[in-house]
Amino acid sequence: MSKYALLALDMDGTLLDDDHVVSQETASAIAEAQQAGVTVMLSTGRAIQNALPYAEELGLNGPLVVVNGSEIWRNPQELYMRYLLDREAVQQMLNLSEKYDTWFWAYSTKALYNREKWSGEVNQEDWLKFGYYNEDVDVLAAVLAELQAIGGLELTNSALTNIEINPAGISKASGIRTVCELLGIEMSQAIAVGDSLNDLAVIQQAGLGVAMGNAQDAVKQAADVVVASNNEHGVAEVIRRFIL
Repeated sequence: MSKYALLALDMDGTLLDDDHVVSQETASAIAEAQQAGVTVMLSTGRAIQNALPYAEELGLNGPLVVVNGSEIWRNPQELYMRYLLDREAVQQMLNLSEKYDTWFWAYSTKALYNREKWSGEVNQEDWLKFGYYNEDVDVLAAVLAELQAIGGLELTNSALTNIEINPAGISKASGIRTVCELLGIEMSQAIAVGDSLNDLAVIQQAGLGVAMGNAQDAVKQAADVVVASNNEHGVAEVIRRFIL
């Protein structure tokens, strides 16, 4: 019997290989973990509509943490908690995207928007997450500095070329803590697996924090253990070593 009751998996760069596919080896290991009584869940920066197909594919019927913790779902059909960005801050983020001529995306409760697909009225919608993408590190650093000056924001990334913004204090860690309360377990009974800065807090706070072999260096340094990469079934390794 595993001392861990919950396995929280990041998706991109962790559960999914570089082709955005769950390997057969990983899927089989997840099924075994569930048969062993462990709750396996997704903990992702993606919105619910982008996460659900994978939850269904893997037969995950329990909680989900999506948009980096801005939404916690009790199960795939039932929203439990939602945390919103300040609309004024979202307008400032839009202004920054124009000032620095950078790609952005934004998740509202209604739709996913980006620089080329923008029909959102900032004051008409409820905003969950905002993000920037730029391969110029200087531009990204300048945007980050301005975001820090705005304040009241949780700033992370899901790759070295982006910035992800949630309401202050909202992260995968806060989401997984809420899930633990729902399940009646402690954070010490949770394993969290990830590869990017939006996984950092939960990897630090979970009972076992796991970095993928392809993880950013800061994540590897913070983790209790580093496993194989997302293309080498690292999640299956976690399950074999620490659950089964």
